[in-house]
Amino acid sequence: MSIDFSRLEKQLAFIKEIDKEKQIFRQTYIADGTRKENDAEHSFHLALMTSMMAQYSNEPIDILKTMKMVLVHDVVEIDAGDTYCYDAEAAKSKEEREVAAANRLFGILPEDIGSEFRSLWDEFERRDTPESKFAAVMDRVQPLLLNVATNGRAWKEHGIYIDQVRQRIAPVKDGSVVLWEYLNGLIEDACEKGYLK
Repeated sequence: MSIDFSRLEKQLAFIKEIDKEKQIFRQTYIADGTRKENDAEHSFHLALMTSMMAQYSNEPIDILKTMKMVLVHDVVEIDAGDTYCYDAEAAKSKEEREVAAANRLFGILPEDIGSEFRSLWDEFERRDTPESKFAAVMDRVQPLLLNVATNGRAWKEHGIYIDQVRQRIAPVKDGSVVLWEYLNGLIEDACEKGYLK
């Protein structure tokens, strides 16, 4: 059996490069409130959540495809940085920064894998398939749960209002009515407890 070492080297180069995701810290604190989570932890959390919660999707989904999607969705932040979801100014340049990052990072890989990962990333961004809609659900459920677990620590630090969180979770309804209804209850409770303005 002949091994294509040039292919292997590209795969290993990408693996080494994505280790940088562990250095991209988000605004959300881990559940015990001791520190902020990093992108790698966030993506791992979403993948595991997807495997457990797919039953709540509005439509049947390919679980493995959705897990891959949530694992690659924030890889671009290695170059583009994490854009806080409530930062309107940073959001203006987000797409441009992330597309450039996707081109570079997925370009490290052998063409077939790079094309697959780029396709998954693009699909996640479009939110036009059952898988991408449910991936977006996971991407919104997880930080909300962590904010509730930390008594709204990150929300309080940034002065976040209930209407901002409602707007942020609006796409959840497209992927999971069950989880959308549940999150709305959590948001109301969080506001009553003073976690949100």
